[in-house]
Amino acid sequence: MEEENPETTRELHETSLYQEIRPTQWPIIYSPEYNIGFLGLEKLHPFDAGKWGKVYGFLKDAGMIRDDTTVRATEATERDLLVVHTKGYLNNLKLSSIIEGVDEWSINVAQITEVPPVALLPNFIVQRKVLRPFRYHTGGTILAGKLAQERGWAINIGGGFHHCSADRGGGFCAYADITLSIHFMFDRLQGISKVLIIDLDAHQGNGHERDFMDDKRVYIMDVYNRGIYPHDGYAKRAINKKVELQHFTDDKVYLALVDRHTTEALDEFQPDAVVYNAGTDILEGDPLGNLSITAQGIIERDRLVFSHVRSRNIPIMMVTSGGYQRSTARIIADSVLNLKKQGLIPCEEAENAPKPRIAIPRSQSEGFLARFKRTCQSQPETNQNAASPEGGSSLTDT
Repeated sequence: MEEENPETTRELHETSLYQEIRPTQWPIIYSPEYNIGFLGLEKLHPFDAGKWGKVYGFLKDAGMIRDDTTVRATEATERDLLVVHTKGYLNNLKLSSIIEGVDEWSINVAQITEVPPVALLPNFIVQRKVLRPFRYHTGGTILAGKLAQERGWAINIGGGFHHCSADRGGGFCAYADITLSIHFMFDRLQGISKVLIIDLDAHQGNGHERDFMDDKRVYIMDVYNRGIYPHDGYAKRAINKKVELQHFTDDKVYLALVDRHTTEALDEFQPDAVVYNAGTDILEGDPLGNLSITAQGIIERDRLVFSHVRSRNIPIMMVTSGGYQRSTARIIADSVLNLKKQGLIPCEEAENAPKPRIAIPRSQSEGFLARFKRTCQSQPETNQNAASPEGGSSLTDT
């Protein structure tokens, strides 16, 4: 007798992540909880852990979105995370001993975030200031899968933790949000049985590759710099379309590769949905990506991917992943605005939504001083760390 597939018999748990949204809301997901900042330790990692709030603020300044026309992410619970993660892995994020019998510190999280002093902090602080924001990102990525099927597209302004797998984290990725989102789609959305991952972060997406190693329902296209982290030879076995770049690859070569291989992957696999990991660490000058793609090259890359996918009427969800320069927030926002200009992410009801008559709570709105500070600090000549619109500060090797 044929062995029963456990993926089709998993009991579905009750979750609040698959929320319903109004027609007047863009399928653009964000939460002020995304932004990470505590005691200045976030500055010990090159990642700008307040970039998500800056992206959101730039889109508001451009008049594209408002607080009432976007979607607020909710935090993924332990039960949500257990759809993919092992209980042992989640427990290891909570406690790890430095001294035998003293389980109060955070060695594992320090290794994942690549910020050694985190190991000396009590775990309850790390849970609140680091892991809780990651769980909000993860909730946003899971929701993006549902909204993409309903609206044809969705963008999570955060997420893209592609170095994390079911039982191991790394590279500032604590939860496997891409894997989780795909499993939620398989389990809960009718008509989704084949998913294509297009991973265009500068780093190899070894987390989701390990998770889907033997899963024929998932096709992985990964375009990355072969000379940088994570050098995961085992995970490469899961890549269906592998494009390894040399250091300092430029726009002309890169865009031609993305264009050709995206077309080939879509034609070969014919997916029911696409997960697009749109890292901006390919930007020239990025200290970890070591490629030479211009800001305009990133904007054109995103246009190419959305154009190919949307022209085939395939739902696409985008996550923002890595990017280690202060200018990347502006580039992400400009790319989203360009996708709107090109007609690739329409939402007429949200564009024409009347402004609410009641005041937006201060906790969800950006004050003049915060907006002025972010505008000043987004200029290329400054090296200062801008505060996020929602008060978050800047902490992935995504």
